[in-house]
Parts: sequence; C-alpha cells; structure tokens
Amino acid sequence: MRTPRNLGELRQALRACSSYFWAAAIFSAAINVLYLASPLYMLQVYDRVVSSGSVPTLLMLTLALLLALGTMATLDHLRSRILIRGGLRLDRLLSSRVIAAMVKQANALPGAARGQALRDLDNFRQFITGNGIHTLFDAPWAPIYIVVLTLLSPLLGAIALLFGVMLLALAILNERLVSATLVEAGEAGARSYAFAEASIRNSHVIEALGMLGGLLDRWRRDRNWMLTAQAKASDRGAALSSLIRFLRLAMQSLMLGAGAYLVIDRAVTSGVMFVGTLLLARALMPIEQAVGSWRQVVSARAAYDRVNRLLEANPPRPETISLPRPAGALTAQSVTYYLPGAQRPVLYNVAFGLEPGEALGLVGPSGAGKSTLGRLMVGIHSPSAGVIRLDGANVATWDRTDFGHRVGYLPQEIELFPDTVAANIARFASGKDEDIISAAMLAGVHEIILGLPHGYETQIGEGGTNLSGGHRQRIGLARALYGDPSLVVLDEPSSNLDMEGEIALGKCLGRLKELGRTVVVISHRQGTLNAVDKILYLQGGTPLMFGPRKDVLARLGQPVAVPSIAAGQAAGRESGARA
Repeated sequence: MRTPRNLGELRQALRACSSYFWAAAIFSAAINVLYLASPLYMLQVYDRVVSSGSVPTLLMLTLALLLALGTMATLDHLRSRILIRGGLRLDRLLSSRVIAAMVKQANALPGAARGQALRDLDNFRQFITGNGIHTLFDAPWAPIYIVVLTLLSPLLGAIALLFGVMLLALAILNERLVSATLVEAGEAGARSYAFAEASIRNSHVIEALGMLGGLLDRWRRDRNWMLTAQAKASDRGAALSSLIRFLRLAMQSLMLGAGAYLVIDRAVTSGVMFVGTLLLARALMPIEQAVGSWRQVVSARAAYDRVNRLLEANPPRPETISLPRPAGALTAQSVTYYLPGAQRPVLYNVAFGLEPGEALGLVGPSGAGKSTLGRLMVGIHSPSAGVIRLDGANVATWDRTDFGHRVGYLPQEIELFPDTVAANIARFASGKDEDIISAAMLAGVHEIILGLPHGYETQIGEGGTNLSGGHRQRIGLARALYGDPSLVVLDEPSSNLDMEGEIALGKCLGRLKELGRTVVVISHRQGTLNAVDKILYLQGGTPLMFGPRKDVLARLGQPVAVPSIAAGQAAGRESGARA
C-alpha cells in the first residue's frame, strides 16, 4: 500500500487540500437533493393543488420551494468559494516548488520552455475551481435521478437509463476521438510559445540581421500544427456535441410522450409526466456538460501530467546540516561530466587543488568546457563522476541557499532582474545597506551607480535593458561579491569592459586575494590572467596543463604580463594597504 510519503508531490498537495474537496462534495450532495424540490413542487401542484383548488396549499408549497431554491443557490455559492480557497491553498503549496523545479530544469536543459510549468499549474488550478469540477461532483447523482424516475414509473426509468447509456457511450467516443488530438495541439502550442519567447528575447539580433521573415516561417510551423490539430479536434467535438444535443432534445420530447401515454393509460398522474422530463434533463446534464467542456478536461489533465513530470524529474534537495563558513580550499577529484543523452563527455578526469587566497585561471579554446567546469564549481550541475569539494564538503550536495551565501558567481551571460540596482546586488535578500555598498565599491561600480538617475534605487528594466553591457557586467560582479563570499567564480568578467573597467577588475581581483578569498577566473584575455596564481588549460574537456601561471604561460608561448591589468593589480594592493 502506498503511503503519502511515496506519493508524488502533486498528489500530496491535492491530498493536503482534500478537506476543501470533501466539503464541496457534501455541498454538492445537498444541492442535488434540493434540486428535487422543483419536480416535487410540480408533482404536488398538478396532482393535489389543481384537483383540490386549495390556495393555502399552493402558497405553502410555493414558500417551501422558494426556501429550498434559495438554500440551493446559497450552497452553490459557498461551494464555489470553498473550491476557490482550495485552489489558493494548492497554489501556496506548489507554486514555489514549481518555480524551483523550473530553475533546476532550466540549468539542466537550457532549451526547456520557460514559464510553461507555471502556466500548467494555473491551468490545472483554474480547472479544479471552475465549472469543470462541478460537473464531476454532480455526475454521481445521475443514477439517483434515474432511480427516482424508476420509482415513479418503471417505463420512464428504463427510458432514462437507455438514453443515459447512449450519451455515456457518445462521451467515451468523444474522449477517444478528441483527447489525443488536443494533446498534440497542446504540445505544438507549447513549442510555438517557447519559440516566440526566445525570439522576443533576441529581438535586437532579429532586427539587425533581418531574420524576421525566416523566424516567422519557423514559428508558423508549430503554430499551424497547433491550429490544425485544434481545428480537427473542434470539428470532431462539434459533431458529437450536436449529436448529443439532438439526442437530449429528442429524449425530453420522447419522455414527455411516454409520460402522456402512461397518463392516457391511467398508469401515472399528469404530474409524473412533467416531473419525468425535468428529472431526465437533470440526470443527463452532467454528461452533456462533460462533453461540452472536454477540451478543458483534456487540457487540465495534460497540465497535471506535465507538472507532475517536472516535479518528479527535479526532486527537492534533501535538507542538510548547515556547515560553517568555508576558508576557501577548493579541490576537484577526477571530475567527469556528460550532458544529458550525450555520448562524449564535456569534461573528463579534471583534477586540481587551490588553497584559500589563491586564484586560478581557466583557459583553453572555445568549447573546451571551461564554463561547464565553472558551473560545477558552484554546484549548478553535479559531476557525472568525481567530486568537487570546498573545504572538504561536496559542493553538489551542499544546501543551495547556505552554499549560495558562501560563494560568488558571475556567469558569462549577465542576467539582471527587473528591479532596483540595490535589490539585484543584494540578491533580493533583506541585507544591510552597507553590505550592498561594500560589494559595489569592491567591484569598482559604486561611483557609476551614484551617477544613475536614482542611484541604487534606479530601476534597471527587464534584463537590465536600461544599462550598458559594461555596467550590467560590473553590477553582476558586485552581486557576485555581495556577502563577502569565500569562493568567487568569474566567467569572462572582462568581456564587456572598457579600459577603465579592466583596471577596476584588476583592483578587485588583487583585493580579493589580499582578503584570502579563493578566485577562479575564466577568460580568453591574456591580461586578466596576470591576477591569477595558477592556470588550468583545458582542451576538448581534458586538462592538458596545470601549474603556476608563469610556467603554464611560458609553455603556451604567451607573454607573462600586460600593463593595464598589472597596473590595476598594483593599485588594488595599494588600496588594500591603505585600508
């Protein structure tokens, strides 16, 4: 027997919200019982009031009916409110977890559709709080209405059962014909939206290179596939819906005709004739509604499956004990890394060691695996074999929040968030202002920030669009240095910098070494390497050389010093001495 611990996260969250659904089910039962008030009222009016001519009886019956209908409307309103609250609780339980899984998947699979899982969660949440779930709650009452009809007249009950089986068969046929096509349409739509998002993110390239026409052709491929599949499913669904609507109308008329025959035969009263029509309509309504809303049902089910797969593929990290602040000793032991599904390793048998306060330069041709090794160092990816340790602890198993406070990382592609400069530097944590300013000063960007329209409170726009590339990189460096990290990994930190920025970077690297911080610099620029103590040369993912900077550069046939960075380093030592 499966325990809650063995259930998937999505099912666990639904189980945690089960009290809301049970309450809604109880309210649904009361609503369906109260619905019988209208048929009973009609039965009593035709069979008793009309024949007796009693106005007081009619008045009391009418008041009872209005009370029942008012109670039913109130319960229906409360049922909707309960389900909405259940959807809110489900969102509180899962939305943060879905975002975390999306971040993890985006690191493992950079091409994954961004934001799709969150849209899927919203789609599923809206379904379980909308009319679709009401249909599921009302459906179990259809047999009860048929039983009531059978008690009034076995013939009417048999007719209702026959029509119910026919509609149910059509509903199953609708599921067989429509579901697979709608799933195909949903997948094609997700690809289309993801491609459109990627195009918008790279709008400047599209405009500069005149790529819009070709991109539209590529985008329309998935878009047309989606529209074709949707049209196909809609045609089939419309045909079945029309057939079901015809059968429902025909059934009501046939039920009225059968009731009239029984009245003529004096088997039932005239009230039963009209009550049978009402009960049949109510009994068959959930089936018709289910067919009419089948697209929402399929969409919600597909969304559920996608969210479930995402959470299962990206389980939460187990809680670990909080480790003390590391000194910065970094070691790599036989590190090998394969991309998912790849046959050749991106990195193979990488090994090195750094003491606190040492700086390592990662060099090599493009595609050598330098950036991948940098991501492994900060725990973004886990090695396929081997281990990277910081002060003896495996960085891949370190608690991500705790570890993130101990390291600084500047990726090759700078991504800033649409908020203030201060919030970006502080990593959106509630830190002290002096820590933000200290990181900015260490990165050499404090004066630049003060020159912005609102200083540290300047809104930088989506992706930092209000800033130049060099300013974004230097603010990203300040973010990496926030919190005085023990390990700092910088991937191409000077790629967008001018001469002034390079000098500031040199000062920063010199100051970090003086503070005893371990620094890893990935760079193609020879000048940046003057700030490092050791160099690891990678080619094809394999380490070919590792050792002191002068020795490795000499073997590579490179000059040992570049004046601009050397001057920056010296200035950094001077500022450190004055401090």
